[in-house]
Parts: sequence; C-alpha cells; structure tokens
Amino acid sequence: MTDNVLEELSDDRKLLGRTSTAERVAGILRGRIIEGGFRPGMRLAEEEIGRALGVSRNTLREAFRLLTHERLLAHELNRGMFVRKLTVEDLEDLYRVRRLVECAALRQLAAPPYALHTMDAAVTAGLSARAEERWRDLGTANMHFHQGIVELAGSPRADDMMRGVLAELRLVFHVMENPRRFHEPYLPRNREILEALRDGDAPRAERLLAVYLDDSRHQLADGYARQLG
Repeated sequence: MTDNVLEELSDDRKLLGRTSTAERVAGILRGRIIEGGFRPGMRLAEEEIGRALGVSRNTLREAFRLLTHERLLAHELNRGMFVRKLTVEDLEDLYRVRRLVECAALRQLAAPPYALHTMDAAVTAGLSARAEERWRDLGTANMHFHQGIVELAGSPRADDMMRGVLAELRLVFHVMENPRRFHEPYLPRNREILEALRDGDAPRAERLLAVYLDDSRHQLADGYARQLG
C-alpha cells in the first residue's frame, strides 16, 4: 500500500467528524476504490488504514463488511481483506442490471420537461476531460451521466443500486489498458441521448440507450476477457 494513499486517508479523517461510523468509513473507502486509490487485487492493511482514519478496529471491520456486501471487497482466509477482482461473468451481470434499471428509468418518464441537470453537467465535464486528455476523469463523467439517467426515476433506492453497480464497474476499468478507447466513443452518444430528452422524446432516448449499453457490454467484455488472459 502506497504512502500517498495513506496520506489521502489521513486527509479524509476530517470527514468523519465527531460521528465516526462504519457507514462513513465505508463511504470513504468506497470513494478511494472508485477513484483507483485501492486497485483490484490490493490487500487492505487493517492496522494502517485504521490508524490513517483514526477509527477503531471494530469500526473498520464493520466498514469492510459493508463493502464486502456491496461486492467491492473480498475476504481471503488467513490472508485478509482485498479489493475484488471481477470476472467476465460479473461484468455481464452488471450490464444486465444496468439495462433493467437505466432503460426502465427512461421508460417510466412522464411528460417533459425533465430534470437533466446531472446529465448535462456530466456531458460538459466529459467534454472538458476529453479536451485535456484526462481519460479517467472522462470515465468518471460518463458514470455520472448514467447515474443521472437513473435519478430521473425519482427513487432513492434505485439511485443507491446504481451507485453500487457503477462502483463495481469501475473495478473493471481500473485494470483495462487504454482507457481512452473505452470512454471517448461514448461521449457523443451521451450527448445524443441528452438531446433526445431535451426534445421530450423519451422513447428515442431509451432506444439509443439500449443499443449503447449492448455495444458497451460487448466491447468491454471482450477487452476484459483478453486482459484477464
């Protein structure tokens, strides 16, 4: 585990405030996993992380348990806690869930106008990241766009589910070579979906999204299978 990651966790300590809870610790660790600070296959050193965050062993273990339930961590007997390495089957299942949740969010929309602020901001952030060749940030913007799609359903439970799905998916992207190849082609497709919704054409947006997800699944699954060897 690098000193930089531990220093960042020490900075995160202030986020815990006086109400240090396992849920907040899990939120911090989840964020670090999504951002790539803890990469797939990395062992999480309990003592070092607990010291960096200033939390008890019991609190940290409860946070680990929560993240294991979310399929972001895995416990290996006599070895400790590790960031999960997803399988191709995991990836395929994630896309099944995405298709069910995201397409349904668009299918159930009432009459326009729609609350497109999150999606619009994600496209803008994506354009900026592409211009500056910040490919990981482009991937983050893309995930925010899809989180914005689910937000249109107005369901906090669906929002939570989607955050978990996208967190798992990020574990796949962390081990992929050439992240530009897996993010850049989808930026104009995000814009196309956004424009369809601005025009009030939710059925067209859903059709575009369904094809988008199928193409993304095939491309990513093939690349991930090659990466795993």
